[in-house]
Amino acid sequence: MAELRILIVGAGIAGLSLARALEARGMSADVVERDGELRSAGAGLYLPANAVRVLNRLGLGEQLAGRARPVTRQRMLDHRGRILAQIPLSRIWGEVGDCRAISRSELHALLCSSLVATPIRLATAVTGISTEGTVTFAGGEQQTYDLVVGADGVNSAVRRTVFSLAAPRFLGQVCWRFIAEQTSGNAGSTDWTVRLGSRGRTFLTVPLTHDLVYCYADINSAYPVPPAGDWRTLFADFAGPVRSLLEQAEGAYFAPLTEIVDVTDWVRPHVVLIGDAAHACSPSMAQGGAMALEDALVLADLLSTASPESLSTALAAYQARRRDRIEWVIEQNHRRDRTRNLPSPVRNLTLRFGAERLVRANHAPLHGAP
Repeated sequence: MAELRILIVGAGIAGLSLARALEARGMSADVVERDGELRSAGAGLYLPANAVRVLNRLGLGEQLAGRARPVTRQRMLDHRGRILAQIPLSRIWGEVGDCRAISRSELHALLCSSLVATPIRLATAVTGISTEGTVTFAGGEQQTYDLVVGADGVNSAVRRTVFSLAAPRFLGQVCWRFIAEQTSGNAGSTDWTVRLGSRGRTFLTVPLTHDLVYCYADINSAYPVPPAGDWRTLFADFAGPVRSLLEQAEGAYFAPLTEIVDVTDWVRPHVVLIGDAAHACSPSMAQGGAMALEDALVLADLLSTASPESLSTALAAYQARRRDRIEWVIEQNHRRDRTRNLPSPVRNLTLRFGAERLVRANHAPLHGAP
């Protein structure tokens, strides 16, 4: 059977995971990245058990365990630090496995180091893709591939060039992400902890190491730009370690939160989208990275038995296999965002008496393999 010629556009988590999965199946791909260096913005990453399961299947479980910190419990607090719910994650995920947290740069380095024979070309932007699979690069070079995989994120050039779909939709939220030193009272924690304020304000902490914590803050906003002044004053009434953590947030990474409106249209002749390029969504479920990892695994499985002649069948099977799972995650994101934006007394009462039931229901369909 003739080997597929595959180009992966984007050397982020989705693209590198696919390259790793293809290598594990004896296949090869070219990887191009438009940036001049490999970068991984976003500070930290919480890996729910279904994401860890994929990394285990990619043969990276031992390395992950050495670099990532276990996360054993979810805690939900109000902005004053009063407990609304505490949920052992073993009650959410059961036999699926452990949850972990890792810096994006560490996960990126782990995926890069796992590649043996996959070339990565930096500063190489894609400017055109024909219906026959001929790719035009920014310098004018052209090459023809059986398959071009758009793994180039929410602002995907592949999606914009080939699919001509609407731009990502702004979700009415903006966020800041940074890594800080743990406070003395919180060092050694293995808790995912969210603090919920009024008007949609959220401050999340997830431990990365004994000494470092990933911090994520977001607010509701009418515009996808930073508010005037020092954003940290918006969380001045939050109790606990928030104030001391915010003192370390001078260089926090800012981003508006967006989603892809049509999350079921990822395939064209010779082209497929994966990860955020296909289905960027709200971070409420912390499933963006997990869905990208699952995409890579499923697509590699299907491509491993495909030929150039049967490629369209494999791509249709990929889209069909992923559609329901992605749509579920998107809907659960919306439900969780609606709950978060309830009036504070109603939201707090809902979480005190129903948080575990709600979280278990959110994740139940993700227990099965992708």
